[in-house]
Amino acid sequence: MKTARIVCSAIAIGVVSAAVAADWPQFRGPERNGLSKETGLLKAWPTEGPKLAWKATGLGESHTTISVAKGKIFGMGLVGEDEKIWVLDEKTGKSLWSVKIANKVELQARQGGNGSRATPTVEGDFLYTVGVAGDVLCMKVSDGSIVWRKHLVNDFGGRVPVWGYSESPLIDADKLVVTPGGQNAMVALNKKTGATIWKSPLRNGASYSSAQTAMVNGQKQYIQFLAEGVFGLSADDGKPIWNYTTPGGGQWRDINCSMPLYKDGMVFAATAYQKGGGLVKPGEGAAPEQYFLREMQNHHGGMVLVGDHIYGTGNNSLMCVEFKTGKIVWESRAPGKGSITYADGLLYVRNERGPVTLVEANPKEYVQKGQFEQPDRTREPAWAYPVVANGKLYIHDMDTLFCYDIKGGN
Repeated sequence: MKTARIVCSAIAIGVVSAAVAADWPQFRGPERNGLSKETGLLKAWPTEGPKLAWKATGLGESHTTISVAKGKIFGMGLVGEDEKIWVLDEKTGKSLWSVKIANKVELQARQGGNGSRATPTVEGDFLYTVGVAGDVLCMKVSDGSIVWRKHLVNDFGGRVPVWGYSESPLIDADKLVVTPGGQNAMVALNKKTGATIWKSPLRNGASYSSAQTAMVNGQKQYIQFLAEGVFGLSADDGKPIWNYTTPGGGQWRDINCSMPLYKDGMVFAATAYQKGGGLVKPGEGAAPEQYFLREMQNHHGGMVLVGDHIYGTGNNSLMCVEFKTGKIVWESRAPGKGSITYADGLLYVRNERGPVTLVEANPKEYVQKGQFEQPDRTREPAWAYPVVANGKLYIHDMDTLFCYDIKGGN
């Protein structure tokens, strides 16, 4: 189950700096917010959808959202009894290398299979990732050779979530930040050596979201949606500063997948299972709630903040919500429930059952600009996010990766 990381570009710090052109070097893009700065893309799709540039198969069972950097595509998958990192050529989809990182494990819940969930984070000559059972690795981009390895359970006392570890690691300056859960909810490691920099004293379970970096009240913090709610931790030592537990409560309190949104000192967080989303103003301790929107039951697919409006799926519909007030401007059931990415004024919405929809990021009304059915759909839910990089749209479905040409003027 893939999860999301969203941080306003105006306050993002410590992001991966090796991205060139319109690369997508980590989960949710260069600034981990699901927003692409690419322009010149198709403004509408033909009935059959955009042109398929290439298709790669044999990638293994996986819900991994890919990353794209320096002419290469990075992903993960369960191939037979082996969990592997694989790398493809960006232009052709041909395999460049594939390396085993762990043995197959049987997860507690069968839905979605036992394959990988994380997105590799690429910085310079190295990639960092988390295996479904908790293997944390630093590898060379050139050939996949392992530089160092840690384990969230064996080394830090973590506990594998029901659907497996789904976190995509965060790079912040010299730190690699990951979430074992348990007695030390989060840890910061030296990205070059894997040595422990700090272990957070916060006791909390790992869920299915991924951490983000933000300046909150003048202090650098890591914001993470854990099993019992959203927490802000000091980037210096991992000590908890504030929390917001309302979206993480209830019977299904540990199934929190989407990354919170941060802007202008405010945080919006949402989850599904009859919960919803709310806006808070972080300070110290329990953050005061500004509003709560039960309709925004965003599950696994994340949300994007474009200007002053949130776009995301909840209750099987795509919604546009005012960030500051919680007012629902519009909603449409046409795209259904799924994951979302923004580029060039448009929303790319991938329904977990298959269809991919192009929608204007229009804060006044719902305007659909195209929809197509992904071919060769598997029976598993489609949890991998759409990726827009260098004029291409990538749709990953378990064993197969589809690359579509979305550059305008073709």
